[in-house]
Amino acid sequence: MSSRAFDDPVLEERRRSALLHIRQYGDPVLRTRAADVEQFDEALHREADAMAALMRDAHGVGLAAPQVGRSRRLIVFREAEEAPARALCNPRVVWESEEREVMGEGCLSIGEVVVDVERPVAVRISAQDLEGQPVEIAPEGFAARVLQHEIDHLDGILILDRTDPEQRKEALRALRGA
Repeated sequence: MSSRAFDDPVLEERRRSALLHIRQYGDPVLRTRAADVEQFDEALHREADAMAALMRDAHGVGLAAPQVGRSRRLIVFREAEEAPARALCNPRVVWESEEREVMGEGCLSIGEVVVDVERPVAVRISAQDLEGQPVEIAPEGFAARVLQHEIDHLDGILILDRTDPEQRKEALRALRGA
C-alpha cells in the first residue's frame, strides 16, 4: 500500500529508484497465491529487513513478498505512516468487524492509481513472527486496512479486484496510458 506525502526531490528520486524493484501490474507473481513461510532463519530476517527498507524508500506503508518477486507469505507494514516497520509471516484474517468503510487505496504495484475499496474497519490477524512464534493482532482503522491490503497480495488479489466496475475500468485505462 502506498503513501504520497513527500515533495522533497531527494526523497522522490529514492522513491522512483525503489519502485524499480517492485513488481508492477501485469506481472504474474502478483496474481499467484503465495506459499507458506516454513523456514524461520537469518535469511528470512534479511529479506524482511530489505523489504522494510524498500517499503520506506518507496513511501509505502505495506509491502508483500510477491511484490518483490518472492512467492511466500511474508509482509512488512507500518501501523501508521511514521511507525516502525513490522513483519508477519503466514498472516490470515480470522475475524472481521461487520462495520465497513470505503476509502481510497493506492498500491506500490499499481502506479499512481487510487481506487475506492470497501473493507472491514477492524480485523483480527493470526500470524507468525520472524522466529516462527504465533502472533495475534487486532488492528483497527488505517492499520486494519493496510494489513488486509497486504494479505490480499499474498492471495493474488489486487485493489482493482475490490473496487466497483467503473473505477476498475478507469484504473485500467490509466494503467494502459489511454
